[in-house]
Amino acid sequence: MPKLIRITTVPLSLKLLLAGQMRFMKEAGWDVLMVSADGREVQEVCRREGCSHYVIPFTRKITPFHDLYCLWLLFRLFKREKPDIVHSHTPKAGLLAMIAAKLAGVKTKIHTVAGMPYMVAEKNKKRLLIAMEKLTFKWADEVWPNSHSLKNFMLEEGLLDESKVKVIGHGSSNGVDLERFSRNALAENHLIAATIRITPSENDFLILAVGRLVRDKGVEELVEAFLQSKVSQYGKLVLLGSFEQKLNPINDDIIRKIQDHPRIVQVEWSDHVAHYFALADVLVHASHREGFPNVLLEAGAMQVPVICSDIIGNVDLIANRKTGLVFPVKNAEILKDALEFAFVKRDYMQQLADNLYQEVREKFDRKDMHQLILENYKRLLADDPQNQSA
Repeated sequence: MPKLIRITTVPLSLKLLLAGQMRFMKEAGWDVLMVSADGREVQEVCRREGCSHYVIPFTRKITPFHDLYCLWLLFRLFKREKPDIVHSHTPKAGLLAMIAAKLAGVKTKIHTVAGMPYMVAEKNKKRLLIAMEKLTFKWADEVWPNSHSLKNFMLEEGLLDESKVKVIGHGSSNGVDLERFSRNALAENHLIAATIRITPSENDFLILAVGRLVRDKGVEELVEAFLQSKVSQYGKLVLLGSFEQKLNPINDDIIRKIQDHPRIVQVEWSDHVAHYFALADVLVHASHREGFPNVLLEAGAMQVPVICSDIIGNVDLIANRKTGLVFPVKNAEILKDALEFAFVKRDYMQQLADNLYQEVREKFDRKDMHQLILENYKRLLADDPQNQSA
């Protein structure tokens, strides 16, 4: 039975970004161990995936001495467990896992890239983040960017050799669960609860944004564009996500507007995201950087019209006026125009949403993605001379 260790910095990534993958691999005959920092999601992830979990106390900030301690803990774990494959996600876990796995003699080391934080960093921090990415890629045997545009960016930046890079399928880290994100799968009680939280009036035009409420997600531009638009008289902006002011803070003035404006509703994160999609008239994803955003796949599966920024990852799925509307990143004025267009041209927007729905169903079914990942694991094991001689 081959052994696989999957590593993320925090357990929320195991729960949301990789949902179902570990269970799939276990049912395919693999011994799977999950690794992340501790957190309230650990118990739920273990129950859902049916796999064991080991705690390494990663931090999401740059903490050199603590990171060295985590590196030592990973090295000891790999020497003890002797995995056939170590597969990491998220920058901090990836850097430490690839170095520790190399030092421990792990034969197959994979790192998935789902975005590059240095794209929006400044000066000294940017240089440090670039160096960390290059080191991660150096020690990995294969690097799997989760979109073709991200792959192209990485190669253009000279971060690694092309021979190491592979995009799985059409992109995405995990595809989308078409059974969960379906209008036929909605539970009435959760739909009622979502409606109560939003409290829309009968004719409200609902604009939904899903994700962490941080500057890099374009929250500031979205709030300003909404408040400056005519749509603010006839609709509501629903922000589904939690504030993270310690890592990537939003301007205090924007926070006050979110909290005080009667036409803006902030809802803490919910596991019943599909029910908010079902109520939305349009999904806006104004992010400054991505790899391949799950929220666009989920909106597509729910047949919700999309407006998004023209960044890496977004443009792999959303083609302007074909599967959604695309605006220049950080441009609140054009985003305002897009909101007003979507409000007036609802039938046209729904046609774009239907086009997106067809593409998502054909290319991004989660079951297909899991199978492709398994096939690539088997390919890598077959390429290992030690496995061939065994």
